[in-house]
Amino acid sequence: MSLPISTGRIQSSLRKFLDSEASGGLVLMAVAALALVVANSPIAETYFHALHLDIGPLSLLHWINDALMAVFFLLVGLEIKREILDGQLSTWSRRILPGAAAAGGMLAPALIYIAFNTDNPASLRGWAIPTATDIAFALGVLSLFGNRVPASLKIFLAALAIIDDLGAVLVIAVFYTNGLNLLALAGAAAVLALLYGMNRMGVKTLSLYIALGVALWVLVFASGIHATLAGVMLALTIPIKTTPGAPESRDEESLLHRLEHKLHRPVAFVIVPMFGFANAGVSLGGTSLATLADPHTIGVAAGLFFGKLLGVLAVVMMLVKLRLAQLPATANWTQMTGVALLCGIGFTMSLFIGLLAFDEPAVQDKVKIGILLGSVISGLCGSAVLLASKRKPIGRTS
Repeated sequence: MSLPISTGRIQSSLRKFLDSEASGGLVLMAVAALALVVANSPIAETYFHALHLDIGPLSLLHWINDALMAVFFLLVGLEIKREILDGQLSTWSRRILPGAAAAGGMLAPALIYIAFNTDNPASLRGWAIPTATDIAFALGVLSLFGNRVPASLKIFLAALAIIDDLGAVLVIAVFYTNGLNLLALAGAAAVLALLYGMNRMGVKTLSLYIALGVALWVLVFASGIHATLAGVMLALTIPIKTTPGAPESRDEESLLHRLEHKLHRPVAFVIVPMFGFANAGVSLGGTSLATLADPHTIGVAAGLFFGKLLGVLAVVMMLVKLRLAQLPATANWTQMTGVALLCGIGFTMSLFIGLLAFDEPAVQDKVKIGILLGSVISGLCGSAVLLASKRKPIGRTS
């Protein structure tokens, strides 16, 4: 029996999305490893010096973290908008399991980090670092298992990570904004209103949205709000066409879909790897047991590993036992446990929040070590659990 055209488009679109994220995650793993090697090699001094070279008004590192990552956040915003309006999160029945799991997966890591850092109020600024899941990294690991893991779990992980990204964006906007410039903020609001007006009038000229998006970035940068949030603001104004009663029907003429398609590969294979290479490099020469036992390091690592596992799995178990939701189709509890562990891979967004939370290089290095430890242990343990799962799933559990 042939699939309806709309369903075929859904599967094709989703497969492209998952393949892009998974491949990008594998590239990101290699780049992160390379950054660590370089940062601990004879050319380490050149590596760190190059990152702080001034190019115009900003250093190379700031161009990557503030400008290029705004494009990453633009893609994140487009994915969130598409999934909520026309995708896997378009109905409450689809949102409840990944949404609740994402909430649990943010709350538990934050509480664990706070528990390790209650004695130092200044350290509490890092509470949000272990709350993020790296969608590209996690899907990259999951892709290594092929048919051993059902597609429904990959969709669940993608949806959870997208909601997780939305939570991270809100956290950055609310908790990591300092010293507002009201004049620049008013200018950003005016540009945003103009973009919204273009959307309402049906303007479909992508170059106009991009040009105003650049102006928005400049004004947001000057306002005191982190400049990358301009990407999310722009994404919310990009027009999307939806078909009533047919979620996920992809309209190739939709400006949002066109822009998202254009951005996926550059973001996955250029921008995020550049960010990873620029920020994952940390010198391990002075690392000792005291460093590993530092509240910043252990709080982040434990938050990612234990917090994500407990938060995601406990919420899923509760919803399933209460019959408010069901496990993803053909998945079993062993596989769900493995995926919950993979949620502890918090590389890109965790690094980004860590840079916002702390200015001191020494503290940033401790946070980076915690992120790397937590992410690697979560990835290895999640992989081991998935390898131990049965090739033929037990079946759907309710």
